[in-house]
Amino acid sequence: MALDVAFYTLGCKVNQYETEAMMELFQQRGYNIVDYNARADIYIVNTCTVTSRGDAKSRALIRKAVRLNKDAIIAVVGCYPQTSPEAVISIPSVDIVAGTSERNRIVELVEDYLKNGDKIINVRDIRKDREFESLNVHKNRNRTRAYLKIEDGCDLYCTYCIVPYARGPVRSRPYEDVLSEARRLADVGFKELVITGIHISSYGRDIGGVGLAGILKGINEIDGISRVRLSSLEPRLLTEDVIREMASLEKLCRYFHISLQSGSDGTLARMHRRYTSGEYREIVNNLRRYIPNVAVATDIMVGFPGETDAEFAESYDFVREMNFSHMHVFSYSPRRGTKAYGYEDQVDKKVKEKRSRAMRELARRMKDGFNRQFIGETMNVLFENDTGGGLYEGLTDNYIRVLAKGDESIRNTILPVKFTELCGQDVLGEIVE
Repeated sequence: MALDVAFYTLGCKVNQYETEAMMELFQQRGYNIVDYNARADIYIVNTCTVTSRGDAKSRALIRKAVRLNKDAIIAVVGCYPQTSPEAVISIPSVDIVAGTSERNRIVELVEDYLKNGDKIINVRDIRKDREFESLNVHKNRNRTRAYLKIEDGCDLYCTYCIVPYARGPVRSRPYEDVLSEARRLADVGFKELVITGIHISSYGRDIGGVGLAGILKGINEIDGISRVRLSSLEPRLLTEDVIREMASLEKLCRYFHISLQSGSDGTLARMHRRYTSGEYREIVNNLRRYIPNVAVATDIMVGFPGETDAEFAESYDFVREMNFSHMHVFSYSPRRGTKAYGYEDQVDKKVKEKRSRAMRELARRMKDGFNRQFIGETMNVLFENDTGGGLYEGLTDNYIRVLAKGDESIRNTILPVKFTELCGQDVLGEIVE
């Protein structure tokens, strides 16, 4: 009888892509994929370690698996075990630890454990890797958007960030391999591709040839794909020439998530970010100049070591000036092994919480303002899921979440919708016949 395998994914879109690929590997070997809340024979936690909170969530998910089935095999994979393998394998219920390489061997590792019963640590020094690890997604898992991973790793070593240690250097996926998977995803019915990686702005630097703009041009020509969406971008990629080039691609979504982290130049320097607030402002202005109704989103960190009240106020004012459509706010979390871990002038937890609340409230107001400007307008929406009560939800190309009356027939279709009113952080609309 086939064994049941349950997955849980923490963290970024790259992790979600890699979980999808690992699911396919198990299915190809005859295993059943079940929900993580179900009793399973094997539980796999794909972890995130960007913050200490991610590590805590991983441990909580391990405990949950034990409660569901104390005899289950538990495998912990990804960034947390990559940076702390001994800490993870020391958790009594964990049987298999694998890092951020050789995920294509996950079934083999599980079957080795089934055969021998010995705990397995499969973690190597990822910083020595120089080639992209091939993991592929072939199926439409009842969704309308597919993640397409084009790159792994990061070489920037920002002072707060553990990611280069967890993911290694930049490794780009070969151009033809990217286009081949994009065609496969179009063939199984995906309407939208989300281009993802750890640092997609660096795509191609290690292998030569085309860069990110070249990949986008290639995908833009593929029949069946209606939209191409970018995950987070490094600001320096977006020169005026690149923005102008991207604006000419009709399938590229008008949504740019451009990492900021702080609006204070002093804080940016201590973070070892490689741009100033003035350079960032120019990028945003060019996006809005060349791409009408573009959504510009960002990440903001509060409470980085040494962030004074004046620097926070400077960052707050800059964010308000940029008037982002979406903003992810998080507090600085010390990560052992990063340069900032040893910085003096650590910010008090209560101060960080206060600053975070202020930024989150600003983020809410900015998102409301962005959505409100389109009330009465008609925009195309890719419908995805039934939310209950006869309402289906979907996204515009500039990442406005829309709710409209409909049935299953509208799923995975792009339809014109007239926006009628705000509904929390979403918009209500009516499908235009």
